[in-house]
Amino acid sequence: MSGLLVVRAGALSTVQDRGRPGYAHLGVPRSGALDTAAHALANRLVGNPAGAAALETTLDGVRLRALAPVTVAVTGAPCAVRVSGRPAAWGAPVWLRAGAELDVGRAETGLRSYVAVRGGFAAPAVLGSRSTDLLSGLGPPVLADGTVLDVGPPGPAPASGADALRVPGPPVAELVLPLRPGPRADWFTGASVARLLSSPYRVSAASNRIGLRTEAGPPLERARAGELPSEGMVLGAVQVPPDGLPVVFLADHPVTGGYPVVGVVPPGPALDAAAQARPGLAVRFIRT
Repeated sequence: MSGLLVVRAGALSTVQDRGRPGYAHLGVPRSGALDTAAHALANRLVGNPAGAAALETTLDGVRLRALAPVTVAVTGAPCAVRVSGRPAAWGAPVWLRAGAELDVGRAETGLRSYVAVRGGFAAPAVLGSRSTDLLSGLGPPVLADGTVLDVGPPGPAPASGADALRVPGPPVAELVLPLRPGPRADWFTGASVARLLSSPYRVSAASNRIGLRTEAGPPLERARAGELPSEGMVLGAVQVPPDGLPVVFLADHPVTGGYPVVGVVPPGPALDAAAQARPGLAVRFIRT
């Protein structure tokens, strides 16, 4: 029997690839790995295409038992990695014999770790993606103890030198998010937009794969009353609900919304860093 058995699923572990872009007109979110660089690196370390399906864990990792020999790699939030109780490498290929258990420990900094297996996780694809979407319910279910994860056929050997690659570490002191103002910045007073770009906020514990919520910063004040008709939302949109505290939309965000969007955080390293931001971390928005 091949595959990996979930011995300990952790707080929230899901299968993620690059997601389902292009289906917003059907009401389907993009989904996919939140920390795209860490996800791609994990795949490269085991010789997979960058978009192969891997596991995304949240805070306290996961434990898997190999049902056949496999090569795995763990990236993202730095954490202790053990194989059958013995220390193993983080950020490098690790071989598991049949019956060996991979224990991905609690994140030491950051929030989300990524576990890739050579051949990729072979969950059924929905609309071209194997990603779990927490908002729409598409894709594989959230991992549970006792689940068997199928593994696809292995591709070429890992690229030479892949284990020497580096990606930025999780934010430790503060999260800095570049903000492109609009399309609804004019719905807020100039003074409140200026405070948004000059005052610290804090990551809220209510944050999830749908959005990074903020707290402890100055609420944005409206320049006009009323609500917008629902309009399209994009990855990185900074929506402002009635409490005035900005929410940064992440991969499982809704495709439409009626609250005004004061600006957009461009996809790239900043959103990858947002995926690793723990509750309580300081957040600053800077104009770009």
